[in-house]
Amino acid sequence: MGSRDEEFSAYVAQRRTQLRRVAYLLCGDVHKAEDLVQTALLKLYVAWPRVQRAGNVDAYARRILVNSGIDESRRPWRREAPGLDGLEEPSAPPPAVEDSSAVMDALATLPIGQRRVVVLRHFLGMSIDETAADLHCSPGTVKSQNARALARLTALLTAQFGTVGGQDR
Repeated sequence: MGSRDEEFSAYVAQRRTQLRRVAYLLCGDVHKAEDLVQTALLKLYVAWPRVQRAGNVDAYARRILVNSGIDESRRPWRREAPGLDGLEEPSAPPPAVEDSSAVMDALATLPIGQRRVVVLRHFLGMSIDETAADLHCSPGTVKSQNARALARLTALLTAQFGTVGGQDR
């Protein structure tokens, strides 16, 4: 049992930062992302011997993150808004173009399916076929979700800044 723990600990030490980034991109909240990573690591530890034999630990971990994110978003208490009677939320100044928070805000407006495709394709650099395999859908679905998501992101960022990618639109 010691080598199992050592192997798992080594994997976590190597991949925790990447898992945290993926989780954050999926949910858009640091605290929820940490919860997703913890849930994913727990599930991964339970399945560790089987996953290691299968050989693609990273794909399995990503799939756990995606599924856990879906599960958490469906829970009723996640949809409740905090009670701030009498208090207005402070209006934040618009972010600078260099600030990645503008992209994160735009990403958060995408439907979850489109957000998953964008994260896997563009933030992790996965191919269309790899993304389709991870999400259990067809490559055509990945392409259409990607096209819709990029069009939406372009429209949002153009409306906010007037330019996207250094070009006027």
